[in-house]
Amino acid sequence: MKLATTTYPVLETIRKRWSPRSFASYAVGPDTLNQVFEAASWAASAMNEQPWRYIYAHHADQEAFQKMVDCLMPGNQPWAKNAPVLILALAKTHYDNGNPNGAALHDLGMANGNLSLEATALGLYTHFMGGFDQARTKELFQLPDTLQPVAFIALGYLGEAEQLEEPFLSREKAPRQRKSVDAIAFHGELK
Repeated sequence: MKLATTTYPVLETIRKRWSPRSFASYAVGPDTLNQVFEAASWAASAMNEQPWRYIYAHHADQEAFQKMVDCLMPGNQPWAKNAPVLILALAKTHYDNGNPNGAALHDLGMANGNLSLEATALGLYTHFMGGFDQARTKELFQLPDTLQPVAFIALGYLGEAEQLEEPFLSREKAPRQRKSVDAIAFHGELK
């Protein structure tokens, strides 16, 4: 585990949250996975629309899992194919009345944050991936125009870094870094 060193005190769960590429091979049980999705379901959303949707596959379900792997860009496939669970996070972009939901991506992000922190609290790790083929994902999952694929998520228990090949091994062992608070938060106006 790479516990984050912070300038200001934050929750330990936030300090423990990390995006590894190395996952242990043992499965994530259905109750545990449902607990993670339950946490996502309690995120705040505009007009309580709850525009997040998730499609998931366990590694043991070879056909469904491979369909997810096939959507990933080549830079993610070598390590993500070993995760116990892959999840596709989707945003429902329109309200039922047909009007666009301008907050859908934000709200999915809130749900994904809940999902990630709940997973961390349970001893699981998540790695979010924006590197995937949008068109292929829409085609393989037969998604309607109102569902936008936003990210894939690898989920599982932490594995040994040494099971990774380069360049992933070096990235796994690299120190964690974040921008300082004064580089992201500005009083009164942007500097």
